[in-house]
This record gives sequence, structure tokens and C-alpha cells, in this order.
Amino acid sequence: MTQFGLPILYVVFLWWFSTGAIIYLDGLPRHTYRWSMLGASVLGAAALYGLAATSQDVSVAGAYIAFTCAILIWGWVEMSFLMGLITGSRRTRCPDNARGWRRFLYATQAIIYHELALLISVAAILWVTWGGANQMGLYTFLILWVMRTSTKLNVFLGVRNLNEEWLPDHLRYLESYFRKRPMNLLFPISVTASTVVAVLLVQTAMNPEVSAHQAVMATFLAILMILAILEHWFLVLPLPSQALWNWALRSRQPEPCFRPIRPNIPVANDPDKESPGTGLAAGPSRFRS
Repeated sequence: MTQFGLPILYVVFLWWFSTGAIIYLDGLPRHTYRWSMLGASVLGAAALYGLAATSQDVSVAGAYIAFTCAILIWGWVEMSFLMGLITGSRRTRCPDNARGWRRFLYATQAIIYHELALLISVAAILWVTWGGANQMGLYTFLILWVMRTSTKLNVFLGVRNLNEEWLPDHLRYLESYFRKRPMNLLFPISVTASTVVAVLLVQTAMNPEVSAHQAVMATFLAILMILAILEHWFLVLPLPSQALWNWALRSRQPEPCFRPIRPNIPVANDPDKESPGTGLAAGPSRFRS
């Protein structure tokens, strides 16, 4: 049970916590973004080094490290997009009269730099792990990339739950590229193909002939795929999926703005005091707290 239980819990926790952390940081004031991205960049560079260092490590620990490193690199790309640093060449709403391929072209322009960042990230992971026996990091990133692309296409074609409330104000224009409808023709294809891959990965993980490293790697990828499928179902089912990350969305709620009311009592024997009831010009230091 431990062979599968620990990897499952680890993947679920990392998926839930990393998603929430990105949402929380993205909801903070924009002047904090430089520090958030600086921290994410340091972690991303360390993760790339970690993938290189474990590229020949076929132990269970090597699988854990490589998986975590791929998640950190993915997080850097996601943060750079949500914080508006790497998005696309088009940063305006979709024209109301845009239809068909023209609308698809505009939507692609809105995220093209982000897609190039993902492509460069894959190339970097390939470079540091080339010829290595431990390809956990590469497979993890590829699953995230393919499934996120599927999500983007489904949102573009139309789903019930767009989750547009997760978009920060500086990316609100992206709502115009979404479409709200019960379902689209791509959705069943996406879910069916993903489910087949997930089943194959589960079968690999449970195969008694595979090594411990291969079993953990297949378990990681299977759970990651299942979570991605779950996210797809969140798009069309009437479920409050945002409840999973309510704690992260609190950073987008404005702080209550109030000032403590101080009694307008002038300090005794103050030669500069104003006449009673007109002490506003005297400043806070002129009043008792």
C-alpha cells in the first residue's frame, strides 16, 4: 500500500498546494510580482539543475526529485503568464465580429509568447536530461503541457464553467476569447483519450515486473493524468471546484479600509491648540489616543 499510497498523496498535495500558491501570489498587489517572480526564477533555475543532476538516477528518490523539479518549472511559466509578464502580442479584447479561424487567430496571438515559453521550457528539460535514464521530469512536463492545451481549446470552444473569476484584472480581456456553452465536440475526445492513457499508466504501475523507480514514475504520471481529467470535468459539471482553493483567492479580496476614530480632545495647556471642535488641522499628535 505504501508503494502507491505515498506517491498518490504526494502528487495530490503538490497539485493542490502549488495551484493555490500561484493563485494566491497572483492575487497580491502588482508591486509584489517582481519579488514573486524572482523567487520563482531561483526555484526554476534550481529545478533545472535538479533535473540535470538526477537524469541518471533511477531510484525512487530520483523520481520524486525529478517530478518536483518539473512542477517548479511549470509553476514559473504559469506565474509569468498570470502576472502578465509573458502573455502574447495581442492584449486587447476579441472583436465582437470575429468568428471562426479569425477568432482562433486572435486567441492564439493573445497567448503566443506563453506558448513559446512552454516550448522553450520543454527544450531546456530535454537538453539537461538528454540521454538520461530518468525521464520523470520530461514526461511530467509533457503531460501538463498537453492537458493544459486541451483545457485551453475546450475553454475556447465553449464549456459550462469558465472560471473567469480566477483571472486577475490585467488579464480580464482574455474572457472575450472564452465561450460559454454546456459542452463542445472536443471535450469527449479529450476525456476519452486521456482516460485511456491514464489506464495504461495505472497498468504499468501495477505491473510486478517493473522496477520500483518505474512503478513510482508510472504512479506519478497516472495520478497527474487523473487530476487533469478531473479538471476537465470541472469545466462542464455544476461543481464548485473553486472551493478547493478558496484559501488562495483571499489575496484578491480588498482589505477592510477604516481609520480609528480618535476623540477630538485637545491636549491641556497646549498653546497651539485650535478652538474646541476644530482640531482637524492640528494633526494626530495633537490629540489624545
